[in-house]
Amino acid sequence: MYPIMSFCFCVLLYGCGLSGARMHPANNERENAVLRRKKELSKTKLKIISLGGLNEIGKNLTCIEYGNDMVIIDCGLGFPEEDMLGIDLVIPDITYLEKNSDRIRGILLTHGHEDHIGALPYVLKTVNVPVYGTGLTIGILENKLLEHELDTAPELITVEAGDRVSLGCFEAEFIHVNHSIADSCCIALRTPVGTIVHSGDFKLDITPAVGEMMDITRLGEIGREGVLLLMCESTNAERPGYSPSERKVGASFGNLLQTYRNNRIIIATFSSNVHRVQQIIDLSAKYNRKVAITGRSMLNVVGAAVRLGYMNVPDGVLIDISEIKKYSPEQLIVVTTGSQGEPMSALYRMTFSGHDKVTLDSNDVVVLSANPIPGNEKLVGKIINELYRRGVTVVNDATAEVHVSGHACREELMLMHALTKPKYFMPIHGEYRHLINHKNLALKMGMPSENIFVSAIGKVLEIDGEGARFNGSVPSGKVLIDGYGVGDVGNVVLRDRRHLAQDGLIAIVVTVDTDELEIVSGPDIISRGFVYVKESEDLMEEIRDLSYESISDCLLSGADDWIQLKTKVKDDVSKFLYSKTKRNPMILPIIMEV
Repeated sequence: MYPIMSFCFCVLLYGCGLSGARMHPANNERENAVLRRKKELSKTKLKIISLGGLNEIGKNLTCIEYGNDMVIIDCGLGFPEEDMLGIDLVIPDITYLEKNSDRIRGILLTHGHEDHIGALPYVLKTVNVPVYGTGLTIGILENKLLEHELDTAPELITVEAGDRVSLGCFEAEFIHVNHSIADSCCIALRTPVGTIVHSGDFKLDITPAVGEMMDITRLGEIGREGVLLLMCESTNAERPGYSPSERKVGASFGNLLQTYRNNRIIIATFSSNVHRVQQIIDLSAKYNRKVAITGRSMLNVVGAAVRLGYMNVPDGVLIDISEIKKYSPEQLIVVTTGSQGEPMSALYRMTFSGHDKVTLDSNDVVVLSANPIPGNEKLVGKIINELYRRGVTVVNDATAEVHVSGHACREELMLMHALTKPKYFMPIHGEYRHLINHKNLALKMGMPSENIFVSAIGKVLEIDGEGARFNGSVPSGKVLIDGYGVGDVGNVVLRDRRHLAQDGLIAIVVTVDTDELEIVSGPDIISRGFVYVKESEDLMEEIRDLSYESISDCLLSGADDWIQLKTKVKDDVSKFLYSKTKRNPMILPIIMEV
């Protein structure tokens, strides 16, 4: 009996001890602090904001923030639209990032294409934060930054697929994928609310020309762990099936080298596709040809790829473009930029006799190893037409399999969804039709419509314990790059440029005595882009007489407000010219005082 009583007594004491420990004020305070912290975190919302890459091709930039921490995924540029006269490049409006620069823990890069890294030289001037990317991506970026003068050297951190980096409350994991540039990754971003998978640009290449197939095993593991949100590219969401392997292009190049044994071959492709250039170099070595590279971006990327070990070039295969005259045509392959018809590219200059080293003739074969980016069809067509006029043989994807897409088609997109099993989905990287087609694909796979968010630039997607929703927007838009000018060309300047391009200019130059309020000389009429003056002398005389009368009337009425006077002349001449010609040239009164 006593042992049993002793045991009960001990249990009672132990129980009291435990109870007393739970009631200890210090422990209570700690538990309360943890509860308060959990309550605060439950109120904090995960925000996903795209400042580019939605309803457009290019300019990709995604901002993800939680509490006081923010990370950026990609920072790309876009190319100007047809009506952006004189504009060189377009980058995202980063006003929101500049206002929150103290919260940004880093910029994560998925790969080294211009539409994913091209804006960094401009962004890093005002938002100087660490940049993380794989070896080739950082190597290409370093070359780009050499062309720009930054006040502070940016912190560029090289990672490998499989690496994880901590950024405040976030942890980012880089996962290997296939794409048309080496060292591409998608990113699994672990947040306090859940894991976000950002696909970057990808495809499933079972037999890649170089390297391994994308890491679908790791993506499946992350899917089993649980994915809160999938942000997946949509460029090829309209195209059924799979993107063909890059090796198919290599086989086509081999056939071309056999077919055109006695011709010089010029291959235009994307400078970033080092796997394609590697195949060209390998085939050139096999068929005893020399390879000359031309085009600044091609030289930069290939130089970086060779330096970092992403390309293997046999001795004696690569030659400088200045050495091509030492070899007969059948000994040469020229790899060049210009597959998109860019007016300043090397291929464009070759085509229109503007290249100082290469002149094309009927013995040449030009291979366009790329499809036109939407909007570039006319530029590419212009080059093709001129090549035919010169008697050059043109080979493109319409006549041979000399290009494959680096972007996932519908079956590959469905595979990404199946691997990650996301709760929510946001289609990215595409025009509106691409985003909607990708949404429909997710619906087909059984995702509820209310869990799919087709966003827009600047729109804020919020996710918390209660669900996901759109809530407000942040400053966003386009910043135009014209030469060294960043953002100094806006809608007003573009409107004036379009006006000048469409209707021309009439300048009215007159000298006025400010004391006597009378015309001393002029008006002189200068026409640019409106009519041919020598054949329109009567019209020029009428404009001169009307301008004289308009200015004289103002002066006689005692007007000395030059803004008012210019407005009167502009209005009178504009009405007159429209009645005579049905045109609206820009009227520019220039009044000088003596």
